[in-house]
Amino acid sequence: MDGKIKKLYKIVLTGGPCGGKTTGQSRLCTFFENLGWKVYRVPETANVLLSGGIKFSELSDDEAHKFQENLLRCMLQIENTFFELGESCDQDCLIICDRGAMDAAAYIPTNKWDLIMKENGLNMVDLRDNRYNQIIHMVSAACGAEDFYTTEDHTSRREDVSLAKSLDVKASASWIGHPYFDVIDNSSDFENKICRMIAAVCQKLGLDTGDRLATNSKKRKWLVKYLPNDQLFPPFQDFDVVHNYLQTYTKNMQARLRKRGQKGHWNYTHTIRRPRVRGQVIEVKTQLSHRDYVNLLSQKDETHYPIYKKRRCFIHYNQYFQLDIYCKPCHKRCEGLVLLETYSALEDQELLDRLPKFLDIEAEVTGNAAYSMFNLSLVEDWDKSKNFCHYLKGPDEDLIVGDHKTNQVSYIHTNGKLRK
Repeated sequence: MDGKIKKLYKIVLTGGPCGGKTTGQSRLCTFFENLGWKVYRVPETANVLLSGGIKFSELSDDEAHKFQENLLRCMLQIENTFFELGESCDQDCLIICDRGAMDAAAYIPTNKWDLIMKENGLNMVDLRDNRYNQIIHMVSAACGAEDFYTTEDHTSRREDVSLAKSLDVKASASWIGHPYFDVIDNSSDFENKICRMIAAVCQKLGLDTGDRLATNSKKRKWLVKYLPNDQLFPPFQDFDVVHNYLQTYTKNMQARLRKRGQKGHWNYTHTIRRPRVRGQVIEVKTQLSHRDYVNLLSQKDETHYPIYKKRRCFIHYNQYFQLDIYCKPCHKRCEGLVLLETYSALEDQELLDRLPKFLDIEAEVTGNAAYSMFNLSLVEDWDKSKNFCHYLKGPDEDLIVGDHKTNQVSYIHTNGKLRK
């Protein structure tokens, strides 16, 4: 490998019936094999078991519960077999799981799923967030592309459109909260849907694909006036999140640590944000052990406060959203700050129509330097700091740190401390 650090990347391809999962797996496999990667494809465990003559409708409640428990155990063991092969492989390795552990949760009541987790010594954070690097949900054609929905050429598919929609919602809901969860909807034709899926994987890996997978998907951000009652939200997952910025050898690079968890179980990530390449900001994210996280904390940049958030993840009209609620202790500029984020290739009005109506959105702040987490975490007041990063999302712009053009920054956070 000539000193190069080998990459092992584990993804789950999930989704409702007739979403393009089978085609997507094949295309993703071919794409990465052409890049010189070793690709393993983990078969769908449920299909393996159900093809042996099991009919779910004939099982009693106790038998169904035991079947789901054994399905999960079997799935984890099959996956572990491929994961160990990936560890020992001397090439960069991609492992594509045809559905993953949390998909089983979509088919049984929450109390029975919790019981299975408890009896097998499992927890949600390890099973959902730490086990896989990325989740790709391929939305069923039954949701927005009904003319293309079909049960032909699929021996185990019998669902009508209504049931397919229901299964799609259940499958996506079971993965809400994974730190890298991409929902690939039917807003484009099928070929572009597949390209968007492959591009989502390449983006997370920090791979430069040139214009081979051209897509206009980008991160969008809005300022929210306040957090409404929980009852107004669709199903959601809440996480405690802590960010710490690290020292870097150049001001044109940013490095940070993230600690993210629920109920005392944590996921740790190291992110390096590099200067633009061909007009794209490159972010390289690495999952860490707790030990590595603690060691890297010793490189904390003291010119930045830690950022504490509650992060709420939910799906609304097939769009995956993250709502960041900034928490104390924090700089006064962050008090009461609530930001909504999503990634989308939709045109402005179409995306605006999908924004949650139960949120009181004050303004879009995409690319506004005043709402960059890097700047929000600065210890010094902005008008005194040489570290303020003037970075806006445009194709020809780059990281500019220490340029005191604060008159170019628009502050809109009227209910908190940002006003200008």
